[in-house]
Amino acid sequence: QLDSNHQEHKLPLKLLEDSKNRFEYLLPIAQAPNGTVPTGELFFQTQREGNRITFTLQGSDGSRFEQQYVLGKDFALDYRLNWQGLNRLAPPGTDRLRLHWTNYLDKLEQNTKYERNYSTVYFKVADDDPDYCSCTSDDEENLESTPLDWVAHSNQFFASVLLAKEANFRGGRFRTEVLDEEAEDLKKLQSDIYLPFEGEGYAMEWYIGPKKFENLLAYDALLEDIIPFGRSIFGTINRWVIRPLFNFLLSFIGSKGIAILVLTLIVKLLLFPLTYKMLYSQSKMAALKPRLASLKDKFKDDPQKMQMETMKIYREFGVNPLGGCLPMILQMPIWFALYRFFPASIQFRQADFLWATDLSSYDAAFWLPFNIPFYGEHVSLFTLLWALSTVAYTHYNMKHMDMSAMGNPMMKYMQYFMPVMFLFFFNNFASGLTCYLLFSNVTNIAQTLITKNYIIDQEKILQELEAYKKKPKKKGGFQARLEAALKEQQRRMAEEEAARKRARKKK
Repeated sequence: QLDSNHQEHKLPLKLLEDSKNRFEYLLPIAQAPNGTVPTGELFFQTQREGNRITFTLQGSDGSRFEQQYVLGKDFALDYRLNWQGLNRLAPPGTDRLRLHWTNYLDKLEQNTKYERNYSTVYFKVADDDPDYCSCTSDDEENLESTPLDWVAHSNQFFASVLLAKEANFRGGRFRTEVLDEEAEDLKKLQSDIYLPFEGEGYAMEWYIGPKKFENLLAYDALLEDIIPFGRSIFGTINRWVIRPLFNFLLSFIGSKGIAILVLTLIVKLLLFPLTYKMLYSQSKMAALKPRLASLKDKFKDDPQKMQMETMKIYREFGVNPLGGCLPMILQMPIWFALYRFFPASIQFRQADFLWATDLSSYDAAFWLPFNIPFYGEHVSLFTLLWALSTVAYTHYNMKHMDMSAMGNPMMKYMQYFMPVMFLFFFNNFASGLTCYLLFSNVTNIAQTLITKNYIIDQEKILQELEAYKKKPKKKGGFQARLEAALKEQQRRMAEEEAARKRARKKK
């Protein structure tokens, strides 16, 4: 049984409810007023035999239209249409049968914005990759003459998929309509699918269930693409790196939160060689801080000159002020991938950890009596702790670095402003992601303190700096080019200032 988001009562989840789902065929009848008769307005006889149920529409002239369902396993249904005598009632040249399917999606999840953005109509053109209607706005796709393999109506974690079994669908038209936030339902999905109207029947198959990767992959029809892991390199990372790794961890770790912690430790362990180089570079810069402090007094009225002299000292002692960026850059693809992974993976739906009740949605540790624009009316504790730990880590690093290397003094304050800005963005993100970011920060702080206090030898660094200073210097390199650019910038500024002075004298 599938469960809704009401965890306390475990209410059954209805994906195809009569009042919100219209699934009917427009039978081609030449004598009908509009040339078709919708089956949704007709009464079928029902017959059940074991795991098979048949709905039969019997005509007075001996014609018959039959829908047959056979229950399978893993949310599968064999589905077959049978008809007799309908071909002679259809207008001449009719070779397609139109299926009209309208679905109003319920609001099931805590984060309605996520749910809305991950709900749409998917379809697969024969011999091509799956595609979909826009998730964020009203959209329509017209493929009335294009062979199709399957069509899916999908919300964030569940899908109803109709697959062609013997021959492709002849085409389709698909529409999505985003409903108002105050509306009872989330979205309106609509599909018109054209089936071959030949012979005496047509075989199809249903998948109605969770968007679980292994279930969908087993169809070998690219159904797994309806899971919104992303279509760029981040989607590839999610499908073939993060997903298998999480499944491996969850095979022997019961808690999904602990699995996130272990994933964090694995990533940090793999990046530690680069992290060590970053911390070693920072320690070199900290050792030069007394020398750089004297430049502030000497060139306090000439920031450009002070910056140029700072770069000269770094070059003299072989220090790269940008040497600490690589570990952060290498982690960014993982962050972007996890941004899509947690709200798309059904195993995190309603999975609790600490105070979070659903790792696929935000953790609402506190509710505010009012709504803050761009923030919301809840407080994500994972996000708040991440922001506080980021500020603390930034303050620690800045105490051991010379900020004049950044050139613009405002960069010093931007270091503190960024966590505050992201506090607003991350407050509505999946708690699995903000939990990972918090664990990542705590691990960063621990790595930094242990490495700088117990692994890096400060005396050795001083000796290394002095030894490098005595070496003959090679011309060229990034720092030399940066220093030349600073000199050129200083020259242009001096010329502009001289031009302004001459202009004032003429006046």
